[in-house]
Formats: sequence, structure tokens, C-alpha cells
Amino acid sequence: MKRLYVWLLIGLLATPILAQDKENEKEKKKSTDYTEAIALVDVWLKAMQSFDELPGISAIAVEDQQVIWEGAYGLANPEKNLAMKPNTICSVCSISKLFTSISIMNLYEEGKLRLDDEIQDVLPDYDLPQQYELSGPITIRNLLTHSSGLPRENAWSHWTEDDIPFPTKEQIMDKLSEQETLYPSSTYFQYSNLAMALLGFIVEEVSGQSYEEYVQQHILSPLELEDTRPYMPENLWGSQLAIGHAMEGLDGEQPQVPFFDGNGVNPAAGFSSTVQDLASFASWQFRLYEADGEEILRPSTLKNMHNIHWMDSDFGTTWGLGFAVYEGPDGKKWVGHGGHCPGYKTSLALIPETKMAYSVFVNSSNANPGKYLRGIQGLIAKASSISTDEEADYIDELKEYAGVYRGNGMGWHSYYGTWGDKLVSIGLPSSNPADGLTTYRRVEKDHFVRIRDNGEDGESLRFIRNDDGEVIQLMSHENYISTKIDF
Repeated sequence: MKRLYVWLLIGLLATPILAQDKENEKEKKKSTDYTEAIALVDVWLKAMQSFDELPGISAIAVEDQQVIWEGAYGLANPEKNLAMKPNTICSVCSISKLFTSISIMNLYEEGKLRLDDEIQDVLPDYDLPQQYELSGPITIRNLLTHSSGLPRENAWSHWTEDDIPFPTKEQIMDKLSEQETLYPSSTYFQYSNLAMALLGFIVEEVSGQSYEEYVQQHILSPLELEDTRPYMPENLWGSQLAIGHAMEGLDGEQPQVPFFDGNGVNPAAGFSSTVQDLASFASWQFRLYEADGEEILRPSTLKNMHNIHWMDSDFGTTWGLGFAVYEGPDGKKWVGHGGHCPGYKTSLALIPETKMAYSVFVNSSNANPGKYLRGIQGLIAKASSISTDEEADYIDELKEYAGVYRGNGMGWHSYYGTWGDKLVSIGLPSSNPADGLTTYRRVEKDHFVRIRDNGEDGESLRFIRNDDGEVIQLMSHENYISTKIDF
């Protein structure tokens, strides 16, 4: 009995300590200063837009309910010299699937359908032949996880022929009987735009509303996503809606892509939005994680969507309910989706554990937005490593060294920036800037040494000033000269 009292006493004493630890952790997270990391992001992404010859790129980073950075580079409409902005609209293509999936789960919560309902029971006109006699049923869950065995696309070649418009719902349904399943249900992951389009048709069938009306009423309006639409706004094309560009040809050109309307493919690939709206969309999900009540969905429903519901037998591809779910470069669970439509590529990633989210839009098929998203995330994640010696009296002096330097002779480019009481550098261009981040310790005025991975001193870095005292060059390895340039 005495032992029990001791443990109870320990528990009572530990409770305030644990609570205080949680508060300290929250305070630590709130106090993270991203300013210097964001300076690296800004220079790096500007350089990558130029080096990768992107017409335009917009990006954003959000921590829980706060946007910590947004930026845009290049042009939304090169013919009019119209700048890309964080509120520039692009086709988000397959990110559309997230809104369709949330619509389905909303109807699920209302008891209007079940995840194990068979497709023909909720979509009576469905008549795509099942070629595998022993296949299990194709359910709504299968459609959400891309495990239905359905073909990737509908029967119309709208992706590959410029003169073939995207088909209507009626046209897609009319040709279902001409297609057939690729695999037995619940056998393989097979990404399917057709499956997601059918989910949109199910939303209409079950709700009694048009797909567009349902999404607007139940998701877009409540979240005040004013620049997100379940279609492409033709009246804004070339102004707020960026002009899309095709893959680079052998002539080095990225030709302009004609305006397109997703029609019946809208539930799978027809939405348009901005990185700002997708940041708000991500913040809603983080908010719902901690909510005591329902906001569009119940917290438990969203968390379930973010769990893995399908894994291929090789343990490679994993998928949630509509969401891609995978291990990110930081070893944490990431959820989100990417998109690629004619002339546009987009990416959205959320990290539930840290409540950080990122989105990148490019108005060109000649891009990999995931590369830029991971680069941004990697640099911002480094902000937690910034430290400052309160007794250092040279902090303001460090700003004099910040800038882009071009190597004389070799021609390489590097950016040097402040990092608490130290300097850091990244190479330009760089596919993975966080991995190439180099840190330097101050020895004396204009003299630094690289900090090796083991904490010991490496080679010297010396800055050179002109007669007016302005930093104009640097010398590394006591040999290589680089000149500071405008950028």
C-alpha cells in the first residue's frame, strides 16, 4: 500500500512538470525565428527559377495557422510581362482529388454512403466490364486508394491530342462499356483519374447537387477559399490565371498551352487555386487535428484519411483515403498530393507532426515542383539549428558579407548569409540546398573558418574590402577568389 502511495505522489508531482514541459515545447516552437532561413529560400528559389528556365513559380510555407513565408518569381504571362505572384491562379490538376475525397467523406459522415459500398450500388449507370471473374467488389474505398483495378484514364484521348476537349460526365459514362478493368480489385495500386472522376459523379448521385455546387457549398465557401474553383476560370486566363507552358522542345522553347476546361474530369483534375488558398486549406487540416468539434469533417475522419489504407506488396507505394501518405525526407509522415496538367505542375505537402505545410506552383510542364518544395522545407527546417552568442559584439557586422558571389575563372555561384552568430553558404544552383549548407565560424573581422561535421575547424574564408570599406570579394582555401555580384 505504501508503494502505491509513493507512485501516486510521484504522479501528482510529475503532472505539473509534464504540463510545463509541454508548454515549454510549445513556446520553443513559437519562438523559432525563420528570418535567416527564409533569406536562403528566397535567393535559392529565385536562382532556380532562372537556372531551370521556369516561366514562373510561386510558393508558400505555413506553420499551423500562420504563413511564415510566401514568394513568387518569373512571369505568369510572358507576353504581357505579367509577374507571377502568390495569389496567381494555376491549374492544380490532381490536387483536385483531395477536394473530391473530402466531399465523399463528408457524405460518409452524414450516413449517405459507406466506404465499402460497391460502385454500381451508388452509381447505377456504371457499366465498365470486370474481366476478372474472381475479382472482389470495387468499392468506394478502392476508388479512394487507387486499388480498384480500373484503368488510369477514361476512353477519350484528351491528354494527348490538343484538338480533343476534355469529355463531359455523360461522354465518360457513355464509353465505360468500351473499357475494362486492368486488374482484379484490391490487387495493385493503379493511379486512376477515371476512378476519381467516378467519385465526383457519386457525389452528385448521392447528394442530389451538381459536383461543383456541392464542393462550393461544403468546402470552398466555409473555408473562404475565394481563389479556388472546381474548374478553370477562362475569364481570368492571362491575367490572374497564369498561362501554362508545355515541356521544352528540341529548340529549347516551352510553347504556350491553350486554355482547357476539365469538364467531366474536374473531380480528378479540373480545379484551379493559388498557393495562398492551399496554405489556408492546410491550416484547416492542422486546426481540425486539435479541434473539439466538427469543421466540415470530424477530426477523427481527417486523421483516418491521413493514415495509410493501401500499401503495395513491395512496401513501396502507400496511400490514404484520397491523400498520398509517405515518409518525407525528414523521416516524418507527409501527406498531400501533386498535380500535372497541360502547362502546369503543382505540389502540396503537409507534415502533421510539426504542423508545417508547403505548396509550390509552376506554370510549366518542364518542372519538378516537388524538388522546390523539398528544398524550401529543408532550409526552413534548419532554422531550429540557429544559435546566437549573446556576448558576440559583431552580429551587425555579419550582414555586410551577405550576398551572391561568383567564382572568378571557374564561374560557380554561392550565396553567403547570416546564421545567428555565424555565416552559412549554399551553392547556386543546387537541387538540395539544405544538404549543401556550409557553416562558418568568425575568427576575427573578415576572417572565418568552415565548421566541419565533427565540429572542428576547416579551411579559411576571408572577405576582401575595397578602399571604401565595402565587401567586394571573398577568398576560400587561401586561393580561390569570388566576386560579390548584384542578384
